[in-house]
Amino acid sequence: MAAPQELADLVARVALGDRQAFRRLYEATAPSLLGVALRLLRDRGRGEDVIQEAFVSVWHRAGGFRASASAPMTWLTAIVRNRALDTLRSGARHDADLLVDDDDEDEDATMEIEDDRPEPLGLLTQAADALAVRACLETIDGSQRQCLALAYYHGLTHAEMAAHLGSPIGSVKMWLRRGLEKLRRCLERAK
Repeated sequence: MAAPQELADLVARVALGDRQAFRRLYEATAPSLLGVALRLLRDRGRGEDVIQEAFVSVWHRAGGFRASASAPMTWLTAIVRNRALDTLRSGARHDADLLVDDDDEDEDATMEIEDDRPEPLGLLTQAADALAVRACLETIDGSQRQCLALAYYHGLTHAEMAAHLGSPIGSVKMWLRRGLEKLRRCLERAK
């Protein structure tokens, strides 16, 4: 990725209508920004749509960017994040609209919605599984447990974990693989 000053210069040139600068800004930042969109949307097609909409917005709003207020990547990430959240909200509204039939009353429509919450026995099973996972995680040493937590609770990639931990990516992959193997064996013994 480009340096913050280079990105700020590109944004400034985009504000002047420089198409080459816009292309370079896109090429330098789109992969990282797509990762932000994918974390929120969990759908590549929708994520790519969000990136396209975000860059259209960048083209129109680049003149409003102030380097003194935020780093260029922070500004771009905020635009992508807001677009992704708007997409999630509009998708939820669209799904809700599909549930309501115009000819029926609202009460009738809500009566047809199935309750997908687990039964009490299902809740008990989930709680027991969670306790077993927690107990098994406590048997795994620090770096392996930390990698598992960063991957599954925070959704970080191998590269993001390596940066977060300040460790080589090979070590992170090894810790994660060994931690998963220990977790699997412990859970099998718990059954």
